[in-house]
Amino acid sequence: MSTRQTVIVTGASSGLGFAIAKAFLDLGYNVVGNGRSQARLDEAAASLGHPDRFLSVAGDIALRETAERLFDHAIEAFGQVDVLVNNAGIFIAKPFAEYTTDEIDTLIDTNLRGFIYPSQVAARHMSARKSGHIVNITASLGLQPDRNVPSALPVLIKGGLNDVTRGLAIELSPHNVKVSAVAPGIIETPMHAPETHGFLSGLNPMGRLGRPEDIAEAVVYLVTSKFTNGVVLPVDGGSSAGRW
Repeated sequence: MSTRQTVIVTGASSGLGFAIAKAFLDLGYNVVGNGRSQARLDEAAASLGHPDRFLSVAGDIALRETAERLFDHAIEAFGQVDVLVNNAGIFIAKPFAEYTTDEIDTLIDTNLRGFIYPSQVAARHMSARKSGHIVNITASLGLQPDRNVPSALPVLIKGGLNDVTRGLAIELSPHNVKVSAVAPGIIETPMHAPETHGFLSGLNPMGRLGRPEDIAEAVVYLVTSKFTNGVVLPVDGGSSAGRW
């Protein structure tokens, strides 16, 4: 058993999840990383180092059994789970009428069920321990949609996650469990081809893309802040601040 705090990060094999996992490892936490592919998790683990403090658990986070297994492995290895970061998600931008059935199912599975099931397990575990923090990675577009980025279905789900963050924070506060969210703007990840960076950089007042480390820093802030709860923190270069 470990006396260090333990963080579960979904979607940890690349992008934002990898940066979040690295930030917590650098701070001395145990990290349990989830992703669909064991091979990609193994590559991430090799890059992250700290094999004594990084545990990978592969599986589809849209399945209830994956969420339960994730917590079971974390508790077996490290004794408890102190933080859950619901990072796994996908983004499909296209006109509303053009979403296919497969795309709708994929968005609901990863972005909605991938939040619900691990958060249910976390709520039970953390409420019993009277301690814990759930952090959701949502989207700035859920706060302020943009005509230049048609994405009604991600806005529907990520906007709902922004709202449920506040509702769940109120529900779980009597059990000393906090719930917060980081709402990223457009971040420089492999998801965005280099030739799109110029256009994407113009979608916020600062005129540049964010970095995965910017999101990781925000997550760490929320987790370590003693009196911050029910917060949806935009990290988007000001794109949700108002008209500009």
